[in-house]
Amino acid sequence: MGTYDYDLITIGAGSGGVRASRLAGGYGAKVAVIEDSRVGGTCVMRGCVPKKLLIYGAHFAEDIEDAKGYGWTVGQVSFDWKVLIGNKDRELDRLEGIYKRILRDNNVELIEGRGTVVDAHTVDVGGRKITAERILVAVGGWPSLPKIPGIEHAITSNEALDLPELPKEIVIVGGGYIAVEFAGIFNALGVDTTIIVRGDNILRGFDADVRTDLAHELTRKGIKIRRECQVRSIEKVDEGRYSILTDDGTEQHCGAIMYATGRAPNVKGLGLEEAGVELHPRSGAIKVDEWSRTTVPSIWAIGDVTDRVNLTPVALNEGRCFAETEFNNNPISMDHANIPAAVFSQPPIGSVGLPEHEARLKGPVDVYLSRFKPMKYTLSGREEKTLMKLIVDRDSQRVVGAHMVGIDAPEIIQGIGIAVKAGLTKQQFDATVGIHPTAAEEFVTMRNPVPDPCPEHTE
Repeated sequence: MGTYDYDLITIGAGSGGVRASRLAGGYGAKVAVIEDSRVGGTCVMRGCVPKKLLIYGAHFAEDIEDAKGYGWTVGQVSFDWKVLIGNKDRELDRLEGIYKRILRDNNVELIEGRGTVVDAHTVDVGGRKITAERILVAVGGWPSLPKIPGIEHAITSNEALDLPELPKEIVIVGGGYIAVEFAGIFNALGVDTTIIVRGDNILRGFDADVRTDLAHELTRKGIKIRRECQVRSIEKVDEGRYSILTDDGTEQHCGAIMYATGRAPNVKGLGLEEAGVELHPRSGAIKVDEWSRTTVPSIWAIGDVTDRVNLTPVALNEGRCFAETEFNNNPISMDHANIPAAVFSQPPIGSVGLPEHEARLKGPVDVYLSRFKPMKYTLSGREEKTLMKLIVDRDSQRVVGAHMVGIDAPEIIQGIGIAVKAGLTKQQFDATVGIHPTAAEEFVTMRNPVPDPCPEHTE
């Protein structure tokens, strides 16, 4: 270690930072983690975990209604938002305690405060300068807001997880996964919900059939989607009431307005550029190579602060690769291809590999598509449909994309993701015996591709 205080200083105690630090500590390195908020980061404290708990809570509204078709007599029911939030907060406290213990058990020192990079080997924490042979930046991202009049009245996903009470109406600006997930939560809990999206549909970048089917299901559930629309200004008209003016001249009133229009790398005031670390000029993300090393050889970056794939499991794997390479003499780089992903909308989405429009840019493909009513809803009478889709490279017959909208989609796609990552062919899918009766068996029983689209209809 020479004259340095530590072998490794990690700035940020989120999923990626904790994984890298505790592995490095376990391999014998002297490690410090700096965190100015809660240990656990976006995923555990402000993202995946609390949001999923709220989704579970919201979905009971449909489960209770569906129970009638199965012979259950359901009496008077009520919902208490404050109870759900209180229970959620207690679970986050428990998880934070576990994360802190993981760090302690691996001899990692937790330093609370805002860490800023001074130079290639020095970090400042509240005026205290500490040094390390290696510095790892894992500070994640933060919700970004546009500069429009009245934006101070808007909330983001951070605040939406801790609202003191449910509004009667909410407008959610944005059409990405955060927007549709929170729209499902609020709508299921009885909030009049509107999504405002700048483009022609939600979930830009996803497969077209997935986008269309989810939009249809959200609309059928009562969520209003205003397309090709932008908010020009926001005004507070009364206590807890707001007026939104859109570019078509329409004024809409609501009890809350939430922005889910993207997240930005949390690099402001971190001192990176002054230390010589190069950032992407548009996004502000840290530029890294395949080993997560920045333009300063002693500084690395992982997770949402870079411009790769912003998902918690990706940050975890990038952290593992860094620790293995630098502290265990086991060089590993992260493969960012064919990463399975989920959108916990209602109904949820599971996806791995290429959407159809991207696959077609690479050459001829065969597309297999199935839509059906889930067995669970045959007795309940719910009209919700499931979509399953396989995209197959025509020449090699490799399955290059798999997409699903419907009950248990994320759970099912996790297994399909292994097959796509392994480069399995449609014939190997066909040779696999399905588990009956399940929705998942549809992925191995689709036999006839849909006709190729007319040239003018391809994306």
